[in-house]
Amino acid sequence: MTAELYLDGRGLTAVPEELRGRADLVHLDVRDNAITELPGWLAELRSLRSLSVGGNPLRTLPLDLPRLEHLYLHELELSELPSAIAGLTRLRTLDLAHNRLSAIPPLPPSLEVLYLADNRLEALPEAVRDLPALRYLGATHNRIATLPDWLGDLHTLVEARLSFNGLAALPERLGGLVELRELDLRGNALTSVPEALATLPRLRLLDLRANRLTEVPAGPFPALQKLDLRWNRIPLGAAVGAERDRVVWR
Repeated sequence: MTAELYLDGRGLTAVPEELRGRADLVHLDVRDNAITELPGWLAELRSLRSLSVGGNPLRTLPLDLPRLEHLYLHELELSELPSAIAGLTRLRTLDLAHNRLSAIPPLPPSLEVLYLADNRLEALPEAVRDLPALRYLGATHNRIATLPDWLGDLHTLVEARLSFNGLAALPERLGGLVELRELDLRGNALTSVPEALATLPRLRLLDLRANRLTEVPAGPFPALQKLDLRWNRIPLGAAVGAERDRVVWR
């Protein structure tokens, strides 16, 4: 038997000592408390695979837990992430959202899900380039003005959320995202989209709301189910024929 324990929002100032012998504990959630230090004995919990500590005034981070697969470090007011994060070689999910990060050190290549929303990033971190298993990338509400060409090399990426950044253009090499199903580019400054996006074989949802587009992107979009173009500068009636069923522009 394994166990998940949710102690979020309890006003705790420390992780309860009685958890120390819990060999069955797989997930521990102590977010939104008043914990300043995490006990060293967490490393003794041999079954622990998932830890959520966001929303606490932590002085140090839990980076000495090499068995972790899911780590949630959101809302910690982090301005820097220690390089020791790369030592969590089994990590599949890392949540760094709602912090103050302007840079990201090298990350474990095992990562599949990465949350970077609401930080102070001015570029997509180079560390993302070295994540060959990445399936989800969330980097909304940052200050990213351009996307690197190498983003198109993340061939396992299924969902990318890059809304509210200030992007003015997209690289043609995004056409390499052959597994991409959802792309969220809402609230940027795009005036066009590259033709390569229209050829993505699995793209089902393309959100382009609140940009500066003046026409419906052309192309086959072989798997597209919804293209959201609201709050652009596209004339009413611009989508015609078969496209009308899958395009939202008003």
